[in-house]
Amino acid sequence: MSGMTASTPNYLWSLQDVLGQGATASVFKARNKDCVCVQKSGELVAVKVFNMVSYNRPHEVQMREFEMLRKLNHSNIVRLFAVEELPSTQKVLVMEYCSGGSLLSLLEESENAFGLPEAEFLTVLQCVVQGMNHLREKGVVHRDIKPGNIMRQVAEDGKSIYKLTDFGAARDLEDDEKFVSIYGTEEYLHPDMYERAVLRKPQQKSYGVSVDLWSIGVTFYHAATGSLPFTPYGGPRRNKPTMFKITTEKPTGAIAGVQRMDGGPIEWGYHLPHSCQLSQGLTAQLVPVLAGIVEADQDRCWGFEQFFKATTDILQRQPVHLFSLQQAMEHCIYIHHYSTVSVFFEEVAAQTGIAVQLQHLLYLGHDLPLEGNMKVVNLPPTTPARPLILLSYGHEANASLPFREPETPIIPSRFDVVADYNFSKVMVGVVHQYLRIIKLLHTHQELLLQGYYSYMMRLRRECEEAMHSIAMITVRLQSCLNVEHRTHTLGHYDSENQGSADGRQKLHLVREHLPIYAGGIQEFQNRLDHLQIEQAKLAETLASDKSCQKMEMLLQKIMAIHQHYRKDRMTGKLAYNDEQIHKFEKLHLSAHIKRVKSLLKDDCVQRYKELLASTRTWSSVLLEMQTRLQDFCSFSTGLLADLEMSEQRQNKALDRILSTLQSTGTGPQPEIAPRDKDQMVNRMHHLKQDMEILVRELHHNNSIIESLAAGNPAESSLARPSTL
Repeated sequence: MSGMTASTPNYLWSLQDVLGQGATASVFKARNKDCVCVQKSGELVAVKVFNMVSYNRPHEVQMREFEMLRKLNHSNIVRLFAVEELPSTQKVLVMEYCSGGSLLSLLEESENAFGLPEAEFLTVLQCVVQGMNHLREKGVVHRDIKPGNIMRQVAEDGKSIYKLTDFGAARDLEDDEKFVSIYGTEEYLHPDMYERAVLRKPQQKSYGVSVDLWSIGVTFYHAATGSLPFTPYGGPRRNKPTMFKITTEKPTGAIAGVQRMDGGPIEWGYHLPHSCQLSQGLTAQLVPVLAGIVEADQDRCWGFEQFFKATTDILQRQPVHLFSLQQAMEHCIYIHHYSTVSVFFEEVAAQTGIAVQLQHLLYLGHDLPLEGNMKVVNLPPTTPARPLILLSYGHEANASLPFREPETPIIPSRFDVVADYNFSKVMVGVVHQYLRIIKLLHTHQELLLQGYYSYMMRLRRECEEAMHSIAMITVRLQSCLNVEHRTHTLGHYDSENQGSADGRQKLHLVREHLPIYAGGIQEFQNRLDHLQIEQAKLAETLASDKSCQKMEMLLQKIMAIHQHYRKDRMTGKLAYNDEQIHKFEKLHLSAHIKRVKSLLKDDCVQRYKELLASTRTWSSVLLEMQTRLQDFCSFSTGLLADLEMSEQRQNKALDRILSTLQSTGTGPQPEIAPRDKDQMVNRMHHLKQDMEILVRELHHNNSIIESLAAGNPAESSLARPSTL
């Protein structure tokens, strides 16, 4: 190497383009010098240059990484292109360049201080599992799995592809084989290896493949939460004995242990922290895996077969986003695509506590009719912003807020460039979390307003259908009364007409009550009008809400101070004026933090609570309407069936009367003049024809109402408030 650049016969790099440094080697970003092939000329690669410490190792150890990489070939493992030499005969590995840096560098970004978003975490999970599966197929144990050894490639579509790298510690290992040499990074080391390598305690334990599983578990926890799972007071590097105590005394099922004060007790964690970005549905699947592989006892720790089975099961599940309207809570149901809708409803009941028989789903404002034997794969596509809306036909509470306010450290009171820099770095991550919470509240408010708008429109359609039913009942009832009156005036009765007086009384009673029902439904419609006016006003308020933009501006200001403090930390001792500027910035930082908290608590949360209070009132009113309308629907259905049967009996009675009037047989007959008899027969024929016409009209009305109940596409696209 000479100057600021270095090269091999085919590759060139700047010594300033360092991608990573370790005890035995450094990795640089390099370019292909191949001028013959235009496509390859200037192509970026990563070169791993070994230092003299590396050459002090046994030759077989030096060659191990070359040999490992040559036999591995997988999209989730960094590819080896060539092995070249510098003029000094130092070995250089030419490998695939990953533009996104390492998983560790991603987790160190302030926006990921509380862990990766769910979609990105699932990508990490999938890539690491597939990469590890390839290692197992090749009989290789890595022995140094950590976020720094998981590289990120960014595809053309912007999606991440993660790849395992750094096989300097790797070696061949059969399923039942053990190894005794020590490698790895201490925060991610299995406790047995930690005891010997870090605490330097002599012991003759051997280490199997479970050491990789422990490291994977710690890595997944770190990716999900932004923090290490086992943290003694003062940190893992400063308090090594307590670090070992936490990992070895961890109760079965615990996935984390934190010591918050010097010499204090260990707080065991059995769940992922509330601050992480993973949904309850995913954490329910993930936590048992973490508990199974972060197990100090190698005999109790899961094997790779069980690990692959469990993680593959997670990755094969389909996420279905759901928003429980009355509870004002979002959920994500992870379920196999081949499961039935009945199983899906059971999963919904398990997460929400809403019984299957009380569940009703809406999607994009419309009813979502589902048969229990349908497959989950046929559900419409969902996202957090476009979930299925779950209505409950029971009384549900929505008292809890969907977040916990982040903990903020105390601002250092004394001037200290290092402490101030560290504080500002933490605060940038915390304010990112505040911003996420405000965005979450904004999304919840939109979903609440959209969901209740759809609920109100649904009940409005049911009110219209109920009014149609009343109109049908009125027509059919009047017809029955008319025919009953005609048959009565003819003076002809038979055994089937006994008790017709009671029947007429019931019919008259129903006719008297119909206006009351109609008035009640009209009152429902009036109340819906008032609710929708109130809902529209709240929608306008939400549309004018600028809290997200305000929080983003505060975040930018705090990030600017953090960048200023980064420079001050690198400078070290500041001049007097620079120190005064540093202190002024600290005052500004304190003011910004107060504004951040006030914006969430006094503006956003207060507005959200007011909306929740309104929705509680809406929910109570709408549930009462729903119950009354269902009762009326059952009543009207039964009544229409009774009236239809009554019409059939009256038609039979008319047929018998006509037959009697036309009969020439013997037996007692009423004394009717021939002319009157002919007129009566004609009237009865006309009445029967009128009845048949009426029945046809009623059947036609029935078909119209059924189509309304099924949902008319033209009507279902009614204009909604612009904010919705």
